[in-house]
Amino acid sequence: MSLLASYLEHAINVFPSLLRGAVITIEVTTFAIFFGLILGTIAAFGKLSKRSVFKIPSTIYVDFIRGTPLFVQILLFYYGIPGLIIGITGDPFMIDPIIAGIAVCSINSGAYNAEIVRAGIKSVDRGQMEAARSLGMTERQAMREVIMPQAVKLIIPPLGNEFIALLKDSSLLAIISVHELAKNGMLYVSKTFATFPTYISVALVYLALTMGISHVLNYIERRLGVSDRSE
Repeated sequence: MSLLASYLEHAINVFPSLLRGAVITIEVTTFAIFFGLILGTIAAFGKLSKRSVFKIPSTIYVDFIRGTPLFVQILLFYYGIPGLIIGITGDPFMIDPIIAGIAVCSINSGAYNAEIVRAGIKSVDRGQMEAARSLGMTERQAMREVIMPQAVKLIIPPLGNEFIALLKDSSLLAIISVHELAKNGMLYVSKTFATFPTYISVALVYLALTMGISHVLNYIERRLGVSDRSE
């Protein structure tokens, strides 16, 4: 059998396993982006707040997460926190790897989303708020009905980039045995030692996922009429 035929055979054999891993990768990333957007929005408004009780915790959260690697955060969350709880209570405590993966990726994504949302809100001209207030709106009404609709258009492109970056970074969850795309590729290699055809297949599946997401996001941007200055 030629080398090329051997590579093709391995690529075909590993594909069903990679497909199952891709489904888990998409699920983890989608949940993480959803919860991360909620966390990020809360943190963004906290950083924009003039009250230190909101501003300081939000700033510490964003700075800590953005200043430490996702790899370390995964280890801290999956191994460190259970170890701390066991040390305090003396009872065994473990976290499901997928739940832990979604949680730590949500926390990580939330910090980056906070800066994206904050920048989007700050990019809206201040005169918009003053005009809304002069029409009798409260600050909350002006934010909800005037500022946020404009800010959403500005934050969609960077949010899309964050989605794609998080999808690729989710491969780090292999360290805590989440059977996502990269982990399934590693398991296949450990059984067959077919490194090149396996990892090039893993890379191509990631490429297909990111290109698919990019096309969907571009379609959403066109539908919402995102302006050129935000691209």
